[in-house]
Amino acid sequence: MPEQLESHVDLGSLPKEERLARMRHSAAHVLAEAMVELFPDAELGIGPPIDTGFYYDFRLPRSLTPDDLTWLEDRMRKSVKGKHPYRMAAITKAEAEQQWKDQPFKLDLLSEIEEGNVTQCTHAAFTDLCRGGHVNHTGEIGAFKLTSIAGAYWRGSERNPQLQRVYGALFETPEELAEYEHQLEEARRRDHRRIGKEMKLFELFDEVGPGHVVWLPNGATIRRELMRWMEDLEIELGYLHVVTPNVSKRQLYVKSGHWDHFHESMYPVMERDDEEYVLRPMNCPSHIMVFAAELHSYRELPMRIAEFGNMHRWEKSGQVTGMSRVRIMTLNDAHIFCADVEQVEAEVEGVLHLMEKVYGTLGLKNYRYRLSLGDPENKEKYVDNPPMWERGEALLRRVLNKVGLEYFEAKDEAAFYGPKIDVQFMTAQGKEETLVTVQVDFHFPHQFGLEYVGEDGERHEPIIVHRGVISTMERMVALLIEEYEGNFPLWLAPQQAVVIPIADRHIEYANEVAAQLKAHRLRAEVDARGERMNAKIRDAQLRKVPYMLVVGDREAEAKSASLRVRGGGDVGAVPVADIAERLRKERDDKSLTLWA
Repeated sequence: MPEQLESHVDLGSLPKEERLARMRHSAAHVLAEAMVELFPDAELGIGPPIDTGFYYDFRLPRSLTPDDLTWLEDRMRKSVKGKHPYRMAAITKAEAEQQWKDQPFKLDLLSEIEEGNVTQCTHAAFTDLCRGGHVNHTGEIGAFKLTSIAGAYWRGSERNPQLQRVYGALFETPEELAEYEHQLEEARRRDHRRIGKEMKLFELFDEVGPGHVVWLPNGATIRRELMRWMEDLEIELGYLHVVTPNVSKRQLYVKSGHWDHFHESMYPVMERDDEEYVLRPMNCPSHIMVFAAELHSYRELPMRIAEFGNMHRWEKSGQVTGMSRVRIMTLNDAHIFCADVEQVEAEVEGVLHLMEKVYGTLGLKNYRYRLSLGDPENKEKYVDNPPMWERGEALLRRVLNKVGLEYFEAKDEAAFYGPKIDVQFMTAQGKEETLVTVQVDFHFPHQFGLEYVGEDGERHEPIIVHRGVISTMERMVALLIEEYEGNFPLWLAPQQAVVIPIADRHIEYANEVAAQLKAHRLRAEVDARGERMNAKIRDAQLRKVPYMLVVGDREAEAKSASLRVRGGGDVGAVPVADIAERLRKERDDKSLTLWA
């Protein structure tokens, strides 16, 4: 007989976070109860609580539909109204294996449990394997809504069966749920995948492969402007730009340690002429080879080697998302080779100031700094050198305090070879993601035997600072699309101005106006289609073009244009020469606002 376990809990005495976790866990059981009623042969996976609700994984006889979600949600509400108690009980492992003999995923979970009792939870007529953590009865579940269906591999491995995952949102009150749904709608409105398609910025083709971004002309324009700007900033700061191969021998990454720590996230090995080659997953080994090509003097340090380098990482298919999570990416990368700790501190400080300048110019505010630390107990994940870790972590902490940036610390978030400062951005979906990092590295110089000649004439080991500033071009452009809602400032807008002739007889003058704008290196075009003027203006607004210059008889005679601003502002008739100069200045100043 099952051993009944006491499960009553005073929810009001618990912190809100724990109350929500219990409600969400309990709701996952109710979802599974409803699914088994809809599909009696459903194979059950797991159903944990998550930050905004819950999910449950199932293997089902057919694909779920939106109508199924509606049915499941209604059935769940019926169970909630029933106020069915949650009862925990313990049975032996042998009894559990017999009870769950027709559920392969539950048996897989049981296989990891040592001999002894197994706990289960029952409400109404539904029982599930469970460690506990529920409300007292289904009536105590908060406000919920089933939100989506997704695919998920069992235990997250592509080698395992793919299941259907049903997500639900759950909060304590209907008001909190409504606020969350509003945030979801806002995220959908800002979604870079939708906006990117509408603005023809990028495409993802099945024939090319998931996570392999194809930049269309409009998106390539934004990418080019960002790259030129960053390269100019870096040149002013003394960076030396290089171009290194996308393919290297596997042995290079064995030497760096990336193969041991990262090979499961790399593309497969290519064998040619008895050599093994791989697509590079990161740029640092290549830049180390550039430094190692000759012996340098202390007078040359710090040496800042930079590149917009392509990287290839085999992200799991379930994690690939638009341009924010891809498999081929171009990173604004640099490695700074320093002579001593003083230089390292100065260089890290300089990188942080550069970041603040860049993010300020782009108008980005929703980010924070994280000092990511290692874990001295985890010898498999991190290089085993406690003094090195203590030295690096103390150094980065000193610089952050000196610069006066607010930050928080997080254990077990470092790179395998050293601590780092991460820039954590909040996405439109409300998720915090790492955009770029600054890492201090005492490990690779020793691993590669790097040396420089010091002031004393002796050879010394340098220290490396790894840094990005605007992340990968894919992730940064995705972030900017959502930040601006596609309304890029003039300097980044794919098309900066469109000249709209009122009638065909004004096309010649429209071309003259566009030529004046182009003479200032402004991206301008003439809309000479046979559409009505208002339709052309509406189309330009939909394409989020910053400026529309309407020209007719009066404008041609006065050498002016009737200027309209994205968003509906009508400036009126302005001499074309004045428009060109004003737009040139706005572009060169990288202004975030348009002509008022």
